[in-house]
Amino acid sequence: MNPAELHNKLIAAARLRAADDRVPYAFEQRIMAHLAARPVGDQWLGWTRGLWRAAGACVAVAVVFGAISLFSPARTDTGNDLSQDFENTLLASVDQGDATAP
Repeated sequence: MNPAELHNKLIAAARLRAADDRVPYAFEQRIMAHLAARPVGDQWLGWTRGLWRAAGACVAVAVVFGAISLFSPARTDTGNDLSQDFENTLLASVDQGDATAP
């Protein structure tokens, strides 16, 4: 909401009420001066900080996994062909169906 519009609405609502003797002298001016002196917060500041922290965490994870993959011992090839393993896995149910049929 627009701060100027909110200010006008609050002042209009306050003027509708009768004055009270319990309110200290110049209370309204002190409150309004305090509100005017308060800095307006940046709405995107929280998002910016969070995203930079997340980017730092992502870089750290990438470095750790890169180091693990770089320094891990190389596997020896056992001669298994991935395409053959994949085909055997897919056709396993078909082979089982043929074996049970009389």
